[in-house]
Amino acid sequence: MDFTLSEEHQAFADSVARFAQDKLKDGALARAHSPHYPWETAALLAEQGLLGIAFPEADGGQGGTLMHAVLAIEQVALVCPKSADIVQAGNFGPIRTFVEYATPEQKRRFLPDLLAGRKLVSLGMTEPDAGSAVTELKTSATPDGDGFLINGSKVFSTHSPEAELFLVYVRFGPGVGGIGSVLVEKGTPGFEVGQPSSFMNGEQWSQLYFENCRIPKENVLLGAGGFKKQISGFNVERLGNSARALAVGRHAFNTAREHALTRRQFGRELCEFQGIQWKFAEMALKLEQAQLMLYRAAMEGEHGLPSAQSTAMAKLACNLAGWEVSNDALQVMGGMGFSQESLVEYCVRRTRGWMIAGGSIEILKNRIAEGVFGKTFPQRMAKEPK
Repeated sequence: MDFTLSEEHQAFADSVARFAQDKLKDGALARAHSPHYPWETAALLAEQGLLGIAFPEADGGQGGTLMHAVLAIEQVALVCPKSADIVQAGNFGPIRTFVEYATPEQKRRFLPDLLAGRKLVSLGMTEPDAGSAVTELKTSATPDGDGFLINGSKVFSTHSPEAELFLVYVRFGPGVGGIGSVLVEKGTPGFEVGQPSSFMNGEQWSQLYFENCRIPKENVLLGAGGFKKQISGFNVERLGNSARALAVGRHAFNTAREHALTRRQFGRELCEFQGIQWKFAEMALKLEQAQLMLYRAAMEGEHGLPSAQSTAMAKLACNLAGWEVSNDALQVMGGMGFSQESLVEYCVRRTRGWMIAGGSIEILKNRIAEGVFGKTFPQRMAKEPK
C-alpha cells in the first residue's frame, strides 16, 4: 500500500506552499493577533483558487477534491495559521452544507461573493441550552403566509460579527424529524447580531437573536426532515477542523525544531539533550499517526462524503496531536515560546478550541465506540416511569 501523495496531489501541495511563502509569510504574526477577519488576504486566496476547491465548477468552484482542500489548509497553515482559517471558511463548514443542498437560485444569490472572499457565511447551530445535544434546539420556524417567522437565539457562531449570511438550524416541528435549516441575511428585521465576546483563541463571536424574524420561503435551505442531511455535511466540516489542528501543531513543531537546532544551553545545542530528543520523537509520532487518519478520511470523500466513523477518528487524532504537540513545542522554547513575539503560543491557544468545536473529543469518543460495537448509545437520560 502506497502512503505517499500522488504526483498530482504533491504538485498541488507544492504550488500552494510556494504561494504561501511568497504572499502570506509577511504579516503572519500580525494576522494571528488580530480579532478581525483578514479580508484582503481572503481576496488574495480567492484569486489563487483556494476557495471552493472541492466545489463543482458549475457552482463557481475549482472542481477539485476534499484531499485538495485538506492539502491547501495544511500548506497555508504551515506558513500563516490565521490564513488557514480563510481556506477553511471557503471550503468547509456552513459553505459546504450550503453548496450540497442549496437551490440553483440560492447559489446564484450568495455563492459568487462567498467564493470571491467578499462575504462570509456563519453557522447558527449551538444554543445556550443545546450544545453537544444539538437535537434539543429550540429556535423555531413558524409558517407565516408565504414565509416563516424565526424565534430563538444562537451562541458560539464563528465569524458571526463579520458574516453577511447565516445558515441557521431551526425547528419546523417536534422531534428530530422537525429540524431543518434556513438562510438569514444580516439586516433582516427581527434579527440582531449581539456584541462580540472575546475567546481564548483570539477570535470574537457574537450571540444571535431572532425575534419574529420573517424570512421568505425561498430562504429555506432544508425543511423539516433535513437534520440527517445537515449532519452528513457537518461530518465533512470536521475534516477542515482536523486539517487546521494538525497543521497548526506541525507549525509549532517546525518552529520548536529550528529553535532546538540553534539554541545553546550548557555549552551545546538543545537538540543534543536526550530529554529534548525524546520529546521531539513523541511529537513526530503523534503528527504522523494523525496525518494518516486525516488522509484516509479525506480519500474516502474523494467521490462522495466520508463516513462518520472515519471523520470522528480523524478529528479526535488531529485535535489531540495538534494540542499536545503545540503545547510541547512551547515547553521546548520556554519563555520565547510563551511570548507573543512567537506564533507558538498562538498555536497552543488555537488548537485548544478545536477540541470543543465541531464535536468535542468526548462526543467523538462516544461516536467511535458506537462504530466499534455496531450500536448506538443514546446520551439522553431515560424518562422516569410514571
